[in-house]
Amino acid sequence: MKSLKDCLKEAEKKKRAIGHFNVSDNYTLKAVFDAAKKLSDYAGWKIPIIIGVSEGERDILGTAIVSTTVHKLRTDFDYPIFINADHTHSLARVKEAVAAGFDAILFDAGRLPLKENIAATQEVVRFAKLRDSKILIEGELGYIGSASAVFDEIPKGAEIDVSTITKAEDAKNFVRKTGVDLLAPAVGNVHGMFKNAPNPNLHIERVREIRRAVNTPLVLHGGSGIRNADFIAAISHGVRIVHVSTELRRAWRDGLEKSFKKDKDEVAPYRLMSESIGQMQKIVEERLKLLNLV
Repeated sequence: MKSLKDCLKEAEKKKRAIGHFNVSDNYTLKAVFDAAKKLSDYAGWKIPIIIGVSEGERDILGTAIVSTTVHKLRTDFDYPIFINADHTHSLARVKEAVAAGFDAILFDAGRLPLKENIAATQEVVRFAKLRDSKILIEGELGYIGSASAVFDEIPKGAEIDVSTITKAEDAKNFVRKTGVDLLAPAVGNVHGMFKNAPNPNLHIERVREIRRAVNTPLVLHGGSGIRNADFIAAISHGVRIVHVSTELRRAWRDGLEKSFKKDKDEVAPYRLMSESIGQMQKIVEERLKLLNLV
């Protein structure tokens, strides 16, 4: 079975990106996995996916339980599905994810000044690699907001300006000093989505500059509202993982509301969730087609 690192190398070679989908329950996990398998059958090759769980999502699902579930899907179906501890903010939570056998961890100190971010991330990399040399550690450089929600305007602190997005020289310095395996820069991307409008354009030239400065796969957060053309351009310049969360959450809610209106007397969760699962599967399939040029 290929490792996540192997899949990233293949994505680099073929100029693709791996879809990273956050889940808060087993219904969403089912939707993501079933959609990936269905598209893989159509494409004729197994399209890798990453399941992301934030600290809050881990608190609900159980850190060890969700890790075991994903590993079980990988072995039982011989499928390249991986699990990432998304937006982890403390060494204690890093230790928890390492102990649970996660494939990757995003240590998010992006709101800190560069020097403090480097120091904190260094500590995480040293700890994780001593315990599991195969685990991939992602660092975040620059602030892109933190909430997966639908907004009226850009969240405070995540305003997009050429002077505030991640600089290539800072990225080079950060990667060299921390030893991270993956880098999540701020390049015009913002967590969440905006009402009645797509998210702001990505700074594709900055993506290109950063990738030239670092020999590290780039991770694009806030993928839910990004234009398709920006996705394609970013992937061509070195983005190898794309995060999608808000789109799935909105589909989860929209589907459930539709089910309640359709049958006001239904109380069986698995029946009520069928509409949500279908809508989420459609989103995952559409994103995977785009990211993998299927």
